Amino acid sequence: METGKQAAATSPPPSLALPRLTRVIGFLVFTEIVYGILRAFYGPIVSDIADHLDISDGEFNWFETAQHGMAALMVLTFSRLGDIRGHKRVLIWTTSLTALGSWILVFAPSFSTFLIGYALMGACAVWLPIEIAIIYRRTAGSDHQHRLSRRAAGILVSVFYVSMIGGAISSGALIGAMPLPVLLSIPALLATACVVVIWFGIESDESTAAGARLDRVGLGLLTASLAAFMTGMVFIHIQGVTSTLGWLLVGLSLAILIPFARYEARQSEPMIDVRLLKIRAQWPVQLAALLFGIALLGAEVPFFTYARTDPDITGYGLGTGAGFVSVGIATHVIFIAIGALSFPSIAVLLGARRAVVIAAFVGAVGFGLWVPFHSLPGQALVNLAITGLGAGAIMAALPVLAAMAAPSNRTGFATGMTSAGKTIGGAIATSAFAIVLSATGSLDGLDKGYAPFSGYLTVWSTSTAAALLAGLALLMLPRSVDEEPVARTTV
Repeated sequence: METGKQAAATSPPPSLALPRLTRVIGFLVFTEIVYGILRAFYGPIVSDIADHLDISDGEFNWFETAQHGMAALMVLTFSRLGDIRGHKRVLIWTTSLTALGSWILVFAPSFSTFLIGYALMGACAVWLPIEIAIIYRRTAGSDHQHRLSRRAAGILVSVFYVSMIGGAISSGALIGAMPLPVLLSIPALLATACVVVIWFGIESDESTAAGARLDRVGLGLLTASLAAFMTGMVFIHIQGVTSTLGWLLVGLSLAILIPFARYEARQSEPMIDVRLLKIRAQWPVQLAALLFGIALLGAEVPFFTYARTDPDITGYGLGTGAGFVSVGIATHVIFIAIGALSFPSIAVLLGARRAVVIAAFVGAVGFGLWVPFHSLPGQALVNLAITGLGAGAIMAALPVLAAMAAPSNRTGFATGMTSAGKTIGGAIATSAFAIVLSATGSLDGLDKGYAPFSGYLTVWSTSTAAALLAGLALLMLPRSVDEEPVARTTV
């Protein structure tokens, strides 16, 4: 068992914590700028990419599904490797994978090659949890570690979302000015630059877990479970909801989780530390991350396609172009940034527990407003603004709450789990929403690429329910999260 005294021995002196944090945060901010551009760049041009690949708008959800599924595996794997091999090394690996995937998109001639490239870009989901783990370690020994970490996390999250504005506006404005491959090379160049910045900008002086190893068996079982689930959803999409094979594969994916959990509980260095998830201050955070991932990530692509659906043809939709989608994304991320930056101050006033619960319920209100108010662009902007406030606070709060409740040698894992849970939730939601948006509904002629309106109602209702459940889960947090260190020993 590692005591708090032993953990402190590997931490920087308190007098060095703030200067080291200030020095490194500028380079981490650059990675979040690139991350934000990558996340928003493709949204406004979804329909143009679909036309380029000769697929329907609804099928773009499968790109998101593949990316979220790959991101979940990468976050779990690389977050643990960050604790074992060092966080700078992991950032270099994941920025390199992201750059490779973005360059594949530039030259992708078909659905399958674009899918591979888009999936590899899921590596960028690892960046934020690794960065927060770096910050948390660099503030170790400070009397204000949690407060400094919350503020730094709020800055990184807000920078990420503000930079999404640049990504969304630039792609929406340039789509008609240059060929699509040339346009897609812009995020590829930025991702490549990110590799260079991390290589030369972040020092490699952090302690690692001596003798620790990667749990390959656990990783294999988890990969098998996710692969079975995704394959099952594809068969349900192709054959319909009565697909026996599809539901058998979904059932198999759930069945694999039983031996996976039993195996992980016996390991000293597990892929997912199920014992850590038993901590009362930890499991509500991870469950909320999963649920909010369903709500937030699952609703992204449906907004893009709904906004560009012509109501004169379908009877619903906003009938806007890539420019309005860019404005919608900009509105959303501005309020996400406001939520992320304001959360530390609200947490001081109300307590972190109460503040994060309120944030989840605010997000639920935003999603719920889509059900009655979806006919006008102005209504859409209001919905996106309210959802953004809640989402920004949640995204800034969950990784820090997870780190606070984790032992000192599990901070990378704990923060990574919040991103993994979010992306797993997103993978589940996007695959399910791809099915409901392709199902036979009120619209005839789905071969023209339009989804049924009933599918959009399902998306909005499901996202609302998931955000509400996330808030209820966070109500289970102990009141000790408003105090200093929750956990300081090895599980």
